[in-house]
Amino acid sequence: MADDPFRNLSVLIIDPNRHIRGLVRGVLHAFGVRTIHEVGDAAEAFRDLRTFAPHVAIVELSMEPLDGLEFTQMVRTAEDSANRYLPIVMLTGHTERRWVEAARDAGVNEFLAKPLSAETLYARLYAAVFRQRPFIDGKSYAGPDRRRRKDVNYKGVERRSATKSW
Repeated sequence: MADDPFRNLSVLIIDPNRHIRGLVRGVLHAFGVRTIHEVGDAAEAFRDLRTFAPHVAIVELSMEPLDGLEFTQMVRTAEDSANRYLPIVMLTGHTERRWVEAARDAGVNEFLAKPLSAETLYARLYAAVFRQRPFIDGKSYAGPDRRRRKDVNYKGVERRSATKSW
């Protein structure tokens, strides 16, 4: 895996387990990432976004007192959010469909299941940063377009005519 795409990338790792943070940090270093900030809880991470501006965040789903879904929703919708367009990769062992859908509906860009592999981390990180979907800023949802493909035949009342992209 070439390290060129990630050389100037800054990453925020949010996971209560320091061993997982160390594992992710090691893989990111192997990809060439030089700037990595780690925190053990999502509330601290949200505060840190005011002083550390990462290109992407890798977030665990299960945390307390604020979980990864709540963190994502705060990043996307809170008035004091430092960067509501921040690409977010959800890293978790909870791979049931309901958790994948909850992460998507919270505004997560990519979902990554544990156990972690370097190949899948690379693919999700690349997609979150370099193949971003348009950002939707609607009444009930803010985040990357949840549709992975365009349906040219869709004529529903919720049809979007324009979206924001950063």
